[in-house]
Amino acid sequence: MNSYMPRISLLQESQLGAHSPHSVLISLLRGGAAIEVAAAHLRSESFPGLRSLDDPSTWYLALAFCTGFAHQAVVVFFLISGWLVGGSLMNKLARPDAFKLYAIDRITRLWTVLLPTFLLMLAIGIVSGALDPRMADFSPENPYSVSVFAANLLGLQTFVVPQFGGNYPLWSLANETWYYVLFPLLLMCAGARRWQRRAWAGAGVTAIALLLPLPALLYFSIWLLGAGFSRVRIDCGRATRAALLVALAGISVYFRLTGQNDDQTITSYPQDLLISLFFLLLLSASIGTIDPSSSATARVKRIATFLSNFSFTLYVVHVPLIGLLRSAGSAWLGIARLNPSRLPDLAAYMGMLVFVLAFAYGFYRMFESRTGAVRRALKALLVKRQPAPQGAA
Repeated sequence: MNSYMPRISLLQESQLGAHSPHSVLISLLRGGAAIEVAAAHLRSESFPGLRSLDDPSTWYLALAFCTGFAHQAVVVFFLISGWLVGGSLMNKLARPDAFKLYAIDRITRLWTVLLPTFLLMLAIGIVSGALDPRMADFSPENPYSVSVFAANLLGLQTFVVPQFGGNYPLWSLANETWYYVLFPLLLMCAGARRWQRRAWAGAGVTAIALLLPLPALLYFSIWLLGAGFSRVRIDCGRATRAALLVALAGISVYFRLTGQNDDQTITSYPQDLLISLFFLLLLSASIGTIDPSSSATARVKRIATFLSNFSFTLYVVHVPLIGLLRSAGSAWLGIARLNPSRLPDLAAYMGMLVFVLAFAYGFYRMFESRTGAVRRALKALLVKRQPAPQGAA
């Protein structure tokens, strides 16, 4: 094939297999994005804001730049979620109990991490003095209350109640939760055989659209792009893939320096849409097979899988851990903020980041790694087994 003439084709099924360059890339980016978010929040909680400094040191300028891509990292999460979750559901639509199995997969994905994390946050709140264990509170204004705990499990944080325990990254999980609900409802609207089912699905979409703020609905379109591109294959040469990678890196840096890098808003949507398109084009251009005999490829794949496996746990647990570290530093060392001019404080920052990563990995091994077993148990309990076809072994 002429490497200068890319060919675009639509696939019958989303390409979700592990033996493809795009799958390794997804794992690397998912793990790297979680580390980026954790590093960014640790810097902002540990050091003074860069804009408050008159003459920041060179190393701190470099640290601030490198940890300034948390906004884009969340966009990557939405895109990968759409690609994997949406693509997987589309592949399984014709199977019996597809939506019931999908619901079990989504709930176990969230709750096997959120439930133990919320319990950990309660323990940290008691240790730090932010929470009195002798008083049960049901107030929706108290971030540690029973009602806020339950509402956060249902994805109502930021829309109805605050994030549980002040864990502010949970805002994106509220978006994700409702994207998980909206997508199958849209599929039902488009493909359900009975008009009653389409009507109920349409009513559900309307109700959720009224609940969600406009920015959350806008960013659902980015999630949908991920799902749609999971069925797009671009056959091209290395030069085209390299050009896409350079373009993606270039516009990411450009918007890091000049764009809207705080919350996902109407203002930030155009820049994030552009980044999303280049990101998805790169993924679709990376569909293929990897050489299983290559030791370098196998090494990269192991690293990517390792980072990806505990990325979700890291995302939801890092802010409570940062709060615990700050509380300990203030109580034991009398240090509220690190000094951005002292190299030993950079070493302290790196040590705290390593602690957060190591704790998150251990927490993943205890809970998130058991998600598959929990799913299998629930499916065996809640889903009727289909009889095997006659003549099947």
